[in-house]
Order: sequence, then C-alpha cells, then structure tokens
Amino acid sequence: MTASQSPRPDASSSNKKPEEKKIETDKPKQLIGVYIKGMAMGAADIVPGVSGGTIALIAGIYERLINALGSIGPSLWRVFRQEGGVKGLLAVWRQVDATFLLCLLLGIATSFATLAGIIKHLLDNQPLLIWSFFFGLVIATVVLLLSEIKHWNAARVALFITGIVTAVTISSLPILTTAPSLPYLFFAGAIAICAMILPGVSGSFILLLLGAYNAVLEAVNTMNLSVIFTVMAGMATGLLLFTRALKWLLSHYYQGTLALLTGFIAGSLVKVWPWKVDALGTLNSEAVHNVAPWQYPTGAQWLVTLSLMLLGAVLVSALSWWGHQSKRTKSTDT
Repeated sequence: MTASQSPRPDASSSNKKPEEKKIETDKPKQLIGVYIKGMAMGAADIVPGVSGGTIALIAGIYERLINALGSIGPSLWRVFRQEGGVKGLLAVWRQVDATFLLCLLLGIATSFATLAGIIKHLLDNQPLLIWSFFFGLVIATVVLLLSEIKHWNAARVALFITGIVTAVTISSLPILTTAPSLPYLFFAGAIAICAMILPGVSGSFILLLLGAYNAVLEAVNTMNLSVIFTVMAGMATGLLLFTRALKWLLSHYYQGTLALLTGFIAGSLVKVWPWKVDALGTLNSEAVHNVAPWQYPTGAQWLVTLSLMLLGAVLVSALSWWGHQSKRTKSTDT
C-alpha cells in the first residue's frame, strides 16, 4: 500500500482486497533498495513526532512489512515440521519473508548507529531546521495518501477524523519524568513499537512521553547492552501482538484502514510544527508548545524554513515515486 500505488480493482467497490502471495523473491538490487528504505525509516523513528511507518507507507513496503511480521507466530512450527531439518528452516524463512525483514532491520539499525547522535544534536541545537524539514515531509505525505482514498463515505471520513483526533491527543499528553527501570523500559518498548508501526504515531515520541527516550538514546550512544536488549525484547513482544490485528484490518478493510492511517499522519502535524518555545518563551527546555512563526524568539526565518519544507516534500515525493517504480519492476519480472 503506497501513495503512488493504485488501489486494486476491487478497492472502489469493496473494502476487501484479495490475499497476496506471501513469498516474494528479490534481486540483490531490490534488497539494497529495501536496506536504504530501512535507513530512511530508522532516521524518521529517531525524531520524536515522526513515524518510520510513514516512510514505509510512502516507500511502498508497508503492506509487505505488516504481512511479514503478521506471519510470525506458533503456526511456523507446523511449517517447520512439514519439511523438517534444513528444508523446514528454509520454509520458515520464506514464510516470514525473512530476507526482506533482515535487510530492512539492518537499514534501521544502521540509521540508529550512525544518525542518532547527529539528529539529537540537531534537535538540541537547530530545532527549527529539522522540524521544518519533517513538517514539509509530513504535509506531502498527507496529500499523497489522501489522493489514494477513493469513494469517500461517512465511515471513511469518520475514521480519518478519528485518526487526527487520536494523534493530536497523544501529542498533547504531558511528558513523564521518571527514572526508568529495566522492566519499565520493556513496557515502554512494547508500547513504542506499536506506535512505530502506525504511520503518523511516533514511537520515539511515545518513549519521550513515557520518560524513556533519553535513556534509550543514551544507551544507543554508549552501547549499554542491558538497556538495548531490554527495549528490543519489549519491542519484539509488542510487535508480534499488534501486527496480527493490523494485518487483518488491511486485508478486510483496506480503504478504511488507509483513511485512519492518513488521519494519524495528518494529526502528527501538531507535533512536528517547527515553531516551538517553552513556557518562558525561550528554547531552553523540552517542555515546549507551538507558537505562531512571528512569535518565535529568533524570528520566523521564512526563507530557510520554507526551503527545508520544500526539500522534505520533494524527498517524500521522490520516495513515493521510487516505491511505485520498485513495485512496477517486480510485477514486470514476475
């Protein structure tokens, strides 16, 4: 499901869409593309307020990602037993589309390892610039996805509005300032990964709300393995529980689910609004709120902010085009 991919023939007449073939074969060039898209997802997930799921949706790999993750479960034991041995392991590997998942996770991990420090520095020292870039990216994403929702009806409008209200509400919650323990970090990771999968709901922002964001980012920068593995275990648990429900929704209510996800993304614009100040009207704390551009302490900086918004919009449009081309190439090859 992508902003550039046309809906299936039955999308306009029914909510249901046919089952897709689970096992896909990628050429090395396509796997490199998956890796790069994973890097883009990882970079987005580092920023509190931007979702890696948004990037996956635009890049044309969201539905495949949900199908692969949703295939992980007890049924894999039955798949293994049917073949047994090495053949059984290969059957399980193909069943969960593991080559695709591995390349994607390697890309995400690469971003976390190489970009976490850079993005944290920009958030701390140049917040207006980085928020402007992602604001343009999110606006372009909403426009592209709205064009893909065919035959609007009352239910889809309601779902779109529900998505907006939910994202705005989450963005307005107060930030907890707890000292996270390992069990708490496990819980935070499980909640955050559900948000990371949902386009428009930022997993890193959920970590920020739960008071775990700085602890996780510091652990990544210092390679604190106990914290990293605890959060990863929580994420794995939340992921396996959540993706099955989302996979079912995409299979049975494709257009309605798309409307809801687009609403989530539109609502996240409140969080990524570039002009933010704290209670004293300065930029000295994390407890910030949105202000009008002309109320920003250093001025609106229209030339820079609008240029970065345009850059974000251009890049997400290019990513959407790339996702469309990748899908077309795979269809031609098969």
